[in-house]
Amino acid sequence: MQAIGEMNITPRILLGPGPSMVHPRVLRAMSAPLTGHLDPEFLQLMEETKEMLRAVFQTGNFLTIAISGTGSAGMETCLVNLIEPGDEVLVCVNGVFGTRMSDIVERCGGKLVRVDVPWGKPVTPEDLKKGLAKSKPKLVCVVHAETSTGAWTQLPALVNLAHEAGALFLADTVTSLAGCPVKIDEWGVDAVYSGTQKCLSCPPGLSPVSFSEAAMKKLRARKTKPQSWYLDVSMLEKYWGQERVYHHTAPITMNYALRESLRLVLEEGLDARFARHERNHKALVAGLEAMGLKMVVAPGERLWMLNSVHIPDGVQDAAVRSLLLKEFNIEIGGGLGDFKGKAWRIGLMGESSTRNHVLLVLVALECALTKQGFKLKPGAGIEAASKLL
Repeated sequence: MQAIGEMNITPRILLGPGPSMVHPRVLRAMSAPLTGHLDPEFLQLMEETKEMLRAVFQTGNFLTIAISGTGSAGMETCLVNLIEPGDEVLVCVNGVFGTRMSDIVERCGGKLVRVDVPWGKPVTPEDLKKGLAKSKPKLVCVVHAETSTGAWTQLPALVNLAHEAGALFLADTVTSLAGCPVKIDEWGVDAVYSGTQKCLSCPPGLSPVSFSEAAMKKLRARKTKPQSWYLDVSMLEKYWGQERVYHHTAPITMNYALRESLRLVLEEGLDARFARHERNHKALVAGLEAMGLKMVVAPGERLWMLNSVHIPDGVQDAAVRSLLLKEFNIEIGGGLGDFKGKAWRIGLMGESSTRNHVLLVLVALECALTKQGFKLKPGAGIEAASKLL
């Protein structure tokens, strides 16, 4: 075997669907000395992390913790704990991640009631009413920010409908948390999960979750154990609670990173952070449209942090993304599922959501599209975006 050289990763400008750019303070936090996962200093760090997570989720839920795993682990945590075999579970599907929830529901032995919504559209109260008319679910699941399409579903009316039907409400906020308002208590959401690598601008590896008292009551009344030992909240709450009962060895440095990323979020302030994401999104869209490109999601239904753009006829998806990577060091995402080869996904999340990144990606796209023979007015994108920046 040949000797393997020292790792030398090229610094990229991460403007895809995740991970996002990471602040130097977060990287420095990860270089702090390793400690034991039951060391008093680490236990204090866990308490501080819980407090800041509650602030970002805008909740007072006691069980607000970081699952050791990526966003999909958070998804599974919520579902395996709240579903028992035979439970009816209604999942609204408007992209990849609603589809993934549906798969997990069936793996848990739940009776899936699937409500399909066109990709690129948000879930509406009318969509949910159709599902509720033919079922009596114990749990309703909706993706707040669908990363595969860029569609933004408004939750308050959906939560009210679920509660009126006697169901708990689960929200996927992997892409929305810390990028747009996520008001768990005000909206009445019963269970929620997110990920660290999107608008929190932390490396992937942890999944913040929060359970309301109603969700905990459902969990404590289970007649069977959750199918996952590792994600069993009845044990995790004892590790994160006052008992500190050993459960697993937490990823120490990832918890350092999350703590620092949450500090950055709260130092900026949620309202200011949301305004920054909205401003940069609007400037990017103005620039893209001035170049003759079309957005996948209609105005008023678009996420600020994840922008889906139709690939013009005659333009090669892979060639454009390859040029952006090789010549500009920029990563953007391709389409998933129904949008594979049909759309680009440009992320402006957390540390990636800056004025400079908006202007740079517009310049890079103009160059790439011109090389593909796409007709556009040189400089139009930059001019339109600059007016809003």
